[in-house]
Amino acid sequence: MGIIEKMRLDGKKGFVTGAARGIGKCTATAFAEAGADVAIVDIDFEEAAKTAAEIAEKTGRKVISIRTDCTDQEQVEAMVDQVVKELGGLNFCHNNAGICLNVPAEEMTFEQWYKVININLNGIFLTDIAAGKYMLKNGGGSIINTASMSAHIVNVPQPQCAYNASKAGVIQLTKSLAIEWAKRGVRVNSISPGYIGTELTLNSPTLIPLIEQWNAMAPLGRMGKPEELESICVYLAGDTSTFTTGADFVIDGAFTCF
Repeated sequence: MGIIEKMRLDGKKGFVTGAARGIGKCTATAFAEAGADVAIVDIDFEEAAKTAAEIAEKTGRKVISIRTDCTDQEQVEAMVDQVVKELGGLNFCHNNAGICLNVPAEEMTFEQWYKVININLNGIFLTDIAAGKYMLKNGGGSIINTASMSAHIVNVPQPQCAYNASKAGVIQLTKSLAIEWAKRGVRVNSISPGYIGTELTLNSPTLIPLIEQWNAMAPLGRMGKPEELESICVYLAGDTSTFTTGADFVIDGAFTCF
């Protein structure tokens, strides 16, 4: 069997949070194209349902949609139960839901701080644990968390201390769970994208001036594309990455190299 065949995900089942659009939609599509059945998990159920139908039609795989608030433990646990019931198991997940608020630190309210930390870090913890508990009891699996290059550098010019702190926490959580579960069959890794040009990002009036500055600073002179994150996620979800755990993959076009 060649490497391409080995990297396929035939027979595997997984879910992606924040998958209605953007990065999550791209990785969910890639998982299905590689042969997996996938759940599109998002708080925006209408958009999640559209995405699920689109991916199912494109790939011929079983793709379901589930509305979930990833900061609600009961909802997260119910989501994992539904994935297992409807797809027939759980072999991998990509915990990707997140938000960013650009607010100067001295002006940021605690409510704003907590909202970002709650979704970006607490939400990852809840989905990691719910998925991990199933995997630990059922032969193992692979967990992929979305961190950010913002865990490694302080982005400029936008003020986003809560986002940066939350993503640094995601990486340390990833490493901690990887160590705890290393001998029990569950691998935990993270990806740290740089600036990615999603549909929402590229069409945001408040971000367009920032994009010009980011591109001027970027070694490649451009933002990344969501599709440029697909292959690393397919690798991490599959069986060719069985010696890879506790790693953070920075995919930023060399932005953090200086």
